[in-house]
Amino acid sequence: MAALSPPLCDFGWRAPDFSLPGVDGQIHSLASVKGESGFLLMFICNHCPYVLAILPRLVADCRSLQALGVGVAAIMSNDTKAYPEDSFERMAILARELNFSFPYLYDENQAVARAYDAVCTPDFFGFNAEGALQYRGRFDASGMNARAVPGNVKSDLLVAMTEVANTGHGPKTQQASIGCSLKWRPK
Repeated sequence: MAALSPPLCDFGWRAPDFSLPGVDGQIHSLASVKGESGFLLMFICNHCPYVLAILPRLVADCRSLQALGVGVAAIMSNDTKAYPEDSFERMAILARELNFSFPYLYDENQAVARAYDAVCTPDFFGFNAEGALQYRGRFDASGMNARAVPGNVKSDLLVAMTEVANTGHGPKTQQASIGCSLKWRPK
């Protein structure tokens, strides 16, 4: 399995709108996930070892960000025919088991992943209250090390998005995320 890294932050880039079904039975758009202090969109999936290694810590950090007024949503864009473990039904199970406090959305036709130029899972996009990109970087330095626990590894995502919530600007220095490639449908 080859790991991929997305490009770093294109400061000020504007978030494209979307309309996606969530495992909560609702349709979500950019307007519905925005928070008063900004928003975080993350491309994740159910099977990626990079995502699985950070998921409990990510869910906890998302709760902290939501308390700061940052809206959060996760988007799953993988080809579910080739990767059935990422199916909508399994998305719902994962969200329920880990008690997601944010919508988990299904990008079936992969149009949202293409609009955001998402590269891997996880791929994080942090925007300020005006909808300008301020963070595109890693969760933390742990990679696939599931033994990394809070206190041992600083959450770059939490630090960056707290800065965005408080100042409207992200850190100038950012480390690229690393993860599994998005699983694109055959053309």
